[in-house]
Amino acid sequence: MALLSFLPHRLSQRLTALYFTVSSFSLQRRPRTTQTTAMASMTVTKIPALKDNFMYLVVCNATRQAAVVDPVEPARVLEVAREQGCRLNQLLTTHHHWDHAGGNEALCEQYRQHADWGQLTVYGGDDERIPGLTNRVGQDDTFAIGQLRVRCLATPCHTTSHVCYYVEGGDRGERAVFTGDTLFLAGCGRFFEGTPAQMYDALIGKLSALPDDTRVYCGHEYALQNLRFGHQVEPDNADTRALLERAQAADLEGRRALVPSTIGQEKRINVFMRVHQPAVQAYVGKGTPLETMQALRADKDKF
Repeated sequence: MALLSFLPHRLSQRLTALYFTVSSFSLQRRPRTTQTTAMASMTVTKIPALKDNFMYLVVCNATRQAAVVDPVEPARVLEVAREQGCRLNQLLTTHHHWDHAGGNEALCEQYRQHADWGQLTVYGGDDERIPGLTNRVGQDDTFAIGQLRVRCLATPCHTTSHVCYYVEGGDRGERAVFTGDTLFLAGCGRFFEGTPAQMYDALIGKLSALPDDTRVYCGHEYALQNLRFGHQVEPDNADTRALLERAQAADLEGRRALVPSTIGQEKRINVFMRVHQPAVQAYVGKGTPLETMQALRADKDKF
């Protein structure tokens, strides 16, 4: 997959689409149930897609206004939105890769064909590779989903224009962050278009600074692989060991249910957010957090 970054964008998108279509073909007949987190101010529905992707429908409970994050399978998104009786008019793109933004154009076309649905606003980083983009966003840009407040976090590294979306609602401190391929449960994305310093800034400077109870909705179900790597790095970490045992005992639906994580949990189990810890630095034989970030990613790429 890393070789695709050297190809022309249109060609790389077509090859990526073919890869994910073929790799997920055997899963097409399997039931892919949604999983919903209902809070007072917002409802977040996790919608499995392709082989291991997650799409998210975010609904403001007060207004029934909704946004979708990375709708690579737009027909399924529209089906879930109809079931929930919400008004979907916003699309949040974390980054341009086909398995996240590959459904943008098809969803936009549906809205062009159904004028009564209203306008579909497409948010994303400043990147011409994002299909259908109408609203370019950067660090600390804000907008609303009904009464929910959204703040954009620029997290370049996996791609140059990657954005995470931090959503807050109500007076009870309810909050969630949609992290695409920057932060996973117990892991992080590959450094395809960026540097260790950029991922350090994303994970430590920005995401770690969010409140510990912030729910983390990531772009893929990678629990087992990430937790096994984390356990190898920190075999004495009891939190990692306990979550790994849960993941190993679970079926696919059970592993999907491990998402959302929280920022607080990630600080305890995610070695890429623990690069200041002596045990993590000792594992890669490095003496600084930044060197540790670089060495950890290189080791994980071979894991």
